[in-house]
Amino acid sequence: MPRPLDHARRAELLAGVIAYIAERGLAELSLRPLAEYLGTSSRMLIHYFGTKEQMLIAALETQRPDIPALFAGIDNPDVLKSRLAQSFTLNTTGDASVSIRVLLQVLGAATVPGSPFTAYATDAVRVLVSAMTDTLIRIDPAIDDPDAAATLLISGMRGIITDWWITGDTDRITRAVNRLVNQAF
Repeated sequence: MPRPLDHARRAELLAGVIAYIAERGLAELSLRPLAEYLGTSSRMLIHYFGTKEQMLIAALETQRPDIPALFAGIDNPDVLKSRLAQSFTLNTTGDASVSIRVLLQVLGAATVPGSPFTAYATDAVRVLVSAMTDTLIRIDPAIDDPDAAATLLISGMRGIITDWWITGDTDRITRAVNRLVNQAF
């Protein structure tokens, strides 16, 4: 008879998986080193999650922020521009940076044909763009092509954050963030 799942331990493992990916990356993830990092065995990880891919998706789901809440209360373009400019700092430091760093790795991995992350990544992008589109329509119902403007903002911020993590060029990146948010709508 199989062992029942310890849900508290499962949650602890999922948090550890996210920390591991943030520290060491997704590209070379292997169960044995991950299990050692988590203080367990690869057999126990399979017991808790089934496959490596199922474990990674479950871990990612624990990190999904309430995207519509991020844009709640924004009622004019200046507030949105300010919030987006501030989000660069918020998304590159502290707890949010771990989630964003992991998400960006998953989005990259989802570009590989047959990736197990394609559905998760597609949904993540859809949620982000949809929330931004709704916000743009709310603050300016006459905006031209709000879906395209939202895509530009979301994709631009994603690229800018990736650029900053790679180069560390804060001055150039800050100027780019300001240019993006001021020209997007």
